[in-house]
Order: sequence, then C-alpha cells, then structure tokens
Amino acid sequence: MRILLTHTPHMRENYYGPRALAGLQMLGEVVLHQGKTTLEGTSLIAAAQGVDLIVADRATAIPAEIFAGLPELRAVLRCAVDVRNIDVAAASARGVLVTRAKPGFVESVNELVFGFLVDLNRGISNATAAYQAGHAPTARMGRQLAGTTIGIIGYGAIGRAVAPVAAAMGMQVLIADPHVTVEDPTFRQVSLPTLLAGADHVVCLAVATEATENLINAAALALMQRDAVFINVSRGNLVDEAALVEALSEGRIAGAALDVGRASDQMPTAALAALPNVIATPHIGGLTPPAIEAQALNTVEQVRALVGGAVPNGAVNAGHWTRRL
Repeated sequence: MRILLTHTPHMRENYYGPRALAGLQMLGEVVLHQGKTTLEGTSLIAAAQGVDLIVADRATAIPAEIFAGLPELRAVLRCAVDVRNIDVAAASARGVLVTRAKPGFVESVNELVFGFLVDLNRGISNATAAYQAGHAPTARMGRQLAGTTIGIIGYGAIGRAVAPVAAAMGMQVLIADPHVTVEDPTFRQVSLPTLLAGADHVVCLAVATEATENLINAAALALMQRDAVFINVSRGNLVDEAALVEALSEGRIAGAALDVGRASDQMPTAALAALPNVIATPHIGGLTPPAIEAQALNTVEQVRALVGGAVPNGAVNAGHWTRRL
C-alpha cells in the first residue's frame, strides 16, 4: 500500500510527529511531501499518482478535479476534524472514502479559552506590551471572573469541557445550541439573543456550516453589553469581521480574543489583530504535543482499520465507498 502524507516538512514536525509517522510507515510505503508550500491542483495530482491513500493536513484542499485525476485513489484521511475543503460529494461519486480525525484538541482549546478570559479581563497582554516597549503601563481595574456570566455558543465537545470549569470558577453558565438539550441543571440553556444580552463573556464554539456563516454579525454584536468580551476559538467564518471591527473600534463591546479568522490557515486577520482591545493568536488552540499526536495517531489507527478491511471510525461517506482495499 502506498500512502501520501501531504504535510510539508514544517507541518509534519508541528502537526504529525515522529511517532505517528513511524506508525504509518509500518502499514505501507509512505510518500512524503518535501516542498515548502501546500500541495494543490496539478501538483497534488502528480504527488499522489499511484497512491492508495492520502493522509491530508488541514491546509490541503481536495476539490473534485483531484478525484478525477486519481483513478487509483481509495481513501482520503483528513488529519483534522474539519473536512469542508474536501469535496465529499465528488469523492462519493467516485467511490473514494473520506474520513476525519477525532477531536483530540479539546483539552488544549479549553485551556486557551480560560487563558483568553483571564487576559481580556485583567489586561495582561496590554501591560506586558507596554513594559516591553519601555512605557509605564496603566494599572486599570480588572474584572474578577467569579460572579460573572459566561455564554457558550455551541455545546459540542469543547463547550462541554468549558462549561464545568467555568462553573467551578464561580461563573454562571449560559448555553445556546438549538441542536442539543443541556441536561446538567447547573447550566441554563437559552436562546442566542438571550445569551448575547446576558453574558459578560461570549465564547463562540459553534460548528462552522453554511447555516452559521456570519452567525456573529452586526445585529448579534448589538445585543452584547458594552463591557462584554467576545472569544472565538471555532472558525473565522462564524464572524462578520467588518461588524466586529466596528463594534470594537466604537467601544460597543469591550474586547475580543481570537485564535481563528479569515486569513490563511484560518488565522485572525491583520485588521482585527491590530486593534488595541484585541488579543490574537495564530490558530494555536490545538497546537500542543498531546493534541497534535492524538489526531495524528488517530489517522494511523484509521489506516490500520483500512488495511484490515474495516470502515474506520471517522468515516463521513462510508455508504459510498466502493474502491475498497
């Protein structure tokens, strides 16, 4: 079996790791991408000629023409949860299996959320930047998290991790998610408008779909309190960035912390990151060794299942898989 690992050398080091690579190499002949840029279009087709499986990093898009140009391809395994830049319908039409990795980043992203919460409410980044620039920082009154209200938009794996920690810290927890029922009586399930109006801290953890495009728009931001802060660790396309820039610039909300955005590789955009009341990080929520290794090793387990003739956990179109090994 031949397996193409699309990660660049830098991406392999940060997002795959030697243990996962060794495990993959035990299951087949692994073709490594040695270029500095992401494979795309004809370069991806050329690199994948004669391979059975593609293990793809999150930046590698696989549109319909890739499947058309690879008649021997049997499966594409995304080393990430998000498969939106894979044309799953085109894969299904040609009998190619598509899988996603399990969300091994929950704990890491959960920790980043609370780092953002403390920083936004105590001015840590701003004070540090002032000291480092040789200025005397302003000692401003901070806000204690205990006794405040956190609003969690989306009650998936990360939302379920954030909520109990927030409650343990003394915060009232509001949750808005129309697709689940929150059974824990410690938390209040409310509508999105109620959450936006009542929360001191709004944490966006909703799933990115066509229905949630620009979920946080001008109307949503107008419902928030002037001293409220907004955190996004989900996906940039959930936010109308122009509306967020306007709300932050005009002081209609107090601040924002963003680990994602609409720039390349889902990073925050420069226009937002430059604002003085914004904390921006370059999509590092899941960038810890345990989180990265969990997803990489999950792709190895998926390949092992395929070798054994089984449909792996994480398959998104198993009913259309006809190019079996």
